[in-house]
Amino acid sequence: MFKKEYLHPNEGFSQIVVIETEEIKTLHISGQIGEGKDLEDQTISTFKNLESLLKECNSNFQDVVKMNTYIANFNPEVDLPIFRKVRNAFLGSKNYPASTVVGVSVLGNRNWLIEIEATAVIDKKSV
Repeated sequence: MFKKEYLHPNEGFSQIVVIETEEIKTLHISGQIGEGKDLEDQTISTFKNLESLLKECNSNFQDVVKMNTYIANFNPEVDLPIFRKVRNAFLGSKNYPASTVVGVSVLGNRNWLIEIEATAVIDKKSV
């Protein structure tokens, strides 16, 4: 048996869906975007948004097991080092979650350069 909770509903989606059993809590975090003039600024802002949602659910980046990242107008030689630098600042440099980075032509708004969704699993016995 599990409990399902929808946090911060918007038009057609929730920012987080929490699935909770007696032993674990799983967070499914919708794609987050950030603000800023360039990819680095938006990536920092996006990770801060993710961090805030994780904290709201008594979690952190160490609990993240999967991340999907979408970068608009992706240029791997330029954009991947920027993304990795910012990701390392938030997640550290080892024990990364499973991860996918996809280049797309455009996101939900032409001003958005990056969107990141995440799944986190929390062992309730260790909390």
